[in-house]
Amino acid sequence: MAAVHELASGMGGIRTAGDLVARMIMRGMRITEAKQYVADKLHCSVLDLSDSFAMKEIRESLDIGTVLDRKGASCGMEAKFNIEKVLGIEIPSVTNFKKKVGLL
Repeated sequence: MAAVHELASGMGGIRTAGDLVARMIMRGMRITEAKQYVADKLHCSVLDLSDSFAMKEIRESLDIGTVLDRKGASCGMEAKFNIEKVLGIEIPSVTNFKKKVGLL
């Protein structure tokens, strides 16, 4: 977990796409494969993943959370719901939340 956290922090975490790449690494992908997968899902280049300006625009357009809260934008669990859809993965905390509120 420490290595994944370091990689995500090194890519800027939520400021860029480090959190998204880390999710894919935790699912067993190598870092290069994870970056390409996330870039494909976000419809951007791998270089854009570490560009904070480009990722701010992408994250806002996909509503997958940003560093600062914006009125009407998703954050927290709502952002995780959107990340799950965009990346095409299952996020355990989202699944647990859905079970708890009776959506599953």
